[in-house]
Order: sequence, then structure tokens, then C-alpha cells
Amino acid sequence: MTTDGTLAFLSVYWPEIVSIVALVLMSAFFSGSETALTAVSRSRIHTLEANGEERAGIVRQLIERRDRLIGALLIGNNLANILSSSLATSLFLGLFGNSGVALATLAMTVILVIFAEVLPKSWAISTPDRFALTTARAVKMFVAVVGPVSSFVNAIVRRILALFGINLSREVSMLSAHEELRGAVDLLHREGSVVKADRDRLGGVLDLGELELSDIMVHRMAMRAINADDPPEVVVRTILESPFTRMPLWRGSTDNIIGVVHSKDLLRALAERDAEPEHLDISKIAQKPWFVPDSTSLEAQLNAFLRRKQHFAVVVDEYGEVQGIVTLEDILEEIVGDIADEHDIDIQGVRQEADGSIVVDGNVPIRDLNRALDWHLPDEEATTIAGLVIHESMTIPEERQAFTFHDKRFIVMKREKNRITKLRIRPAEENEAGPA
Repeated sequence: MTTDGTLAFLSVYWPEIVSIVALVLMSAFFSGSETALTAVSRSRIHTLEANGEERAGIVRQLIERRDRLIGALLIGNNLANILSSSLATSLFLGLFGNSGVALATLAMTVILVIFAEVLPKSWAISTPDRFALTTARAVKMFVAVVGPVSSFVNAIVRRILALFGINLSREVSMLSAHEELRGAVDLLHREGSVVKADRDRLGGVLDLGELELSDIMVHRMAMRAINADDPPEVVVRTILESPFTRMPLWRGSTDNIIGVVHSKDLLRALAERDAEPEHLDISKIAQKPWFVPDSTSLEAQLNAFLRRKQHFAVVVDEYGEVQGIVTLEDILEEIVGDIADEHDIDIQGVRQEADGSIVVDGNVPIRDLNRALDWHLPDEEATTIAGLVIHESMTIPEERQAFTFHDKRFIVMKREKNRITKLRIRPAEENEAGPA
């Protein structure tokens, strides 16, 4: 086509061409806005609004009624696409006759896919927060005009889906807030934005409401306590040689806890004038014990520790029998990991072997093993790794007996009476499908 012919063509068809270009740009605007406002970070928008960003408040208002917003944007997008396609078809019919329909369909499909869908959505998804803030005011005005139509369309859709037993709830997330946070942290960890230690700490905070004291307490079998009827010099030596600041005091049997002895209280008593260690009455120094149910959640117990300004509690079951002890440090360690000082006894209970297997003490908590090795062994039915083997095998295994479950091979290395004290764990091979 010559220059004169091009000018003549534009002079005749420029209204249609301008209209098509404008409608394609409108379609791109609606597509990009829909993507950006759907993918926008609510927490980021909340922060920007708190910092005085007016547009962030508009975005928040828009996404609060997401169904109305998306419905309005889809209406605008489809209207722009249909009108631009109709104008292009009319234009091509005038230029090419009956073959213009096919040519217009092909041309508009390419133009709309590239310039009205892929390009704006790719742009919006790369910077959703910025894109949403930029288009917020224009989208708000459009939703104010088309919003009632969108609500009417949504009502029709809900009624139709209800006929098939599908009920759409308004703005109710399928995930709880904790699950959304956990999923976001895990995803960021996989992408490399959050290191494993930070992921574990955040996960520990989120788990506090789901775990009970029975999951983390020091069991009565491992509990170190003081016999109130022992000679005073034995009591003093036991407390001073212990790595623990507080120890339970019992009389008659370990089920009869009569107090909690703090090492500082003992030192104060010994430092008093005319104090005679051989005449020391440890029961008078001991503080009153605090008994808590083993079903108490860690979140509730942490709040109780802070509220009462105490650090130590005795855990009992529904019958009042002593099950163990729990400290404020035990709960904090669920968040930040092991807290060790110069007096702690370093008993990890986990050893890496040269062949790649892991030798584990039976009393090692499953949660600690998962956290240390980034495993995903279930801890709903058992607290320790030995308890998991007994639960899965539904028996008390013999030494050298092996089991395969959860993609791991568990080999019983040592058993004392009915207790599994040492296990070897290695990745399961394909031909290992059960006990051996």
C-alpha cells in the first residue's frame, strides 16, 4: 500500500482503529488490575496504610469484597474484548469481504492474547503491590459504577451452584491464619528467603496452641528430684551437683511432691548467721508446688508462667498422678531451639554414623529429631522416637528387629525390659516394605 493509500485508509477508518486500540488498552488495564489485586500482599498493604499511604487504604477496601471486585473487572474485560472484536470484524469485512471474519478472528486473537492478557498479567504479577496501588483509584471508580451489576451476576452464580450442592462462602479462607502463615514461611524457606533456623522458630510459635504439656515435659522416669527424708548433707550435695536451678521435693514416694527447691534459697539459708548445715530442714526452704494438667496447651501454660511469674510446674494426669515436670525454658526451647548454658549436660541422643545412618536414643522427642534433620515423622500419636516405633509396629519389638514406615528403616539396637533405648534409622529402600 502506497503512502497516499495508507493516508486514505487512515482517514476513512481512523475512528474504528482508535476505538480498537483504546478497547485493547482497557482490556489490558482490567486484566492487569485483576491479577494485581488478586495477588497483592494483604500484610504489605496493611503496613503501607498504617504508614499513611492513601492508595493502600483504597486497595484494602477493594479486596475486602473480592468477589464483587473480580466480577466488576471481568465484566469490564469481557465488554472491552467483545467490542474490540466486533469493531475489528466490521473493519475487516469492509476491507476483505467475507474472508474478513476469519482474518479479524485471527488478528484479534493474537492481539488480545499478547497485549490484553499475557503482557499486562505478567507485568502485574511481577510487581502486584505497585501495580495495585497505581490502578487503585481508577478501579474504585469503575467498581462503584459496575459493582451493582457484578453483585447481581454473583447472586445468579451462587444460586446456580447451590442447585449442584456447591455453596460459596463470602471471603472465608479455606486455611486458618496459622496455616496461611505456616505455608508462607515454608514457601519462603524453599525459595531461600528464610533460613531453616528462622523457619523453625516461627513454626515453634505457631505450634504452641497445638501442643500439650505431655508433648514436651520431662517425664517422671527422667525427672531428678530430692527426697525430703534424706540427710541434710546429702540434700545439699545433690542440689549443688545438679545442673538444674529448681528441683522437686518429695516425701514417701515420687508421686508425693511437697515442694520445689530453688538453689538460691538453699544458698541463702546456708549463708545465714549461725546456720548449721546438719540441722537444715529442706522442707522449710522449699516453695509451694504448682500442679498443672498434662492436657494444658503450651500457649496457655506460657501465658500462665508469665502471669504468675513462675518458671516451674509439676505435670499431673486426670487422676492427679505425677507425670513429669515442665519449665518456662522447656516452652521457650520449642520456639528458639535448645538453650544451653555452661552447666547443662550435653546429651543430644543423636549420632551420625559413617554409613549415613542415624543412631538415636529411644527417648529423643520426634519434634527435636524432625527439627534437627528436617524430617517429617508424625508426632500426633507418640512423643518420642521409641514411642513412634511401638505405635507403628503395634508391638514391643525385640532387639535387631526392623520396621519400615514413613520412608525410613528403623532397627532396634537396644532394649531394656519393655523400653526401647537405642535405634538405628536410615532411608528405606524400595524392597523394604515391612518388619524383618
